Amino acid sequence: MSKILLSVHVLAAILAVGPVAVAASMFPAAVRKGDLKIAKVLHRICRVYAYAAIAVPVFGFGVAGTMHVMGDPWLLTSIGLTAVAAAVLALLVLPRQRRLLAEESTSGKLSRLAMVTGVFNLLWAAVTVLMIVRPGSSTGA
Repeated sequence: MSKILLSVHVLAAILAVGPVAVAASMFPAAVRKGDLKIAKVLHRICRVYAYAAIAVPVFGFGVAGTMHVMGDPWLLTSIGLTAVAAAVLALLVLPRQRRLLAEESTSGKLSRLAMVTGVFNLLWAAVTVLMIVRPGSSTGA
């Protein structure tokens, strides 16, 4: 059962978090170029896939339960980083994208959005590394 849960967990991460990371990274450039049609599509991708990305930690908890690693420091750190990444997306990235789409002037705001988006992507990169490396893990992987 853990292999099925792990497969769904990894697929959810690739198919849900990946598009958010890419679309969020492309958004500032689209706004900078004045291509609001593309920027609106990228914002919608971020919003819709953010909801789909909820499956990642849900199945992650299932995997952790079957592998009996719920108390491992690497997993607890990953859970914390995932929570921070979700908060950055929900409280900073998506609202700033929405405001930029509604405003005429975007001077200075694009660079802050790009920075926050970079933080979001770095948090997910750190979670991915922890999931692969699992420092101190007793599984030997």
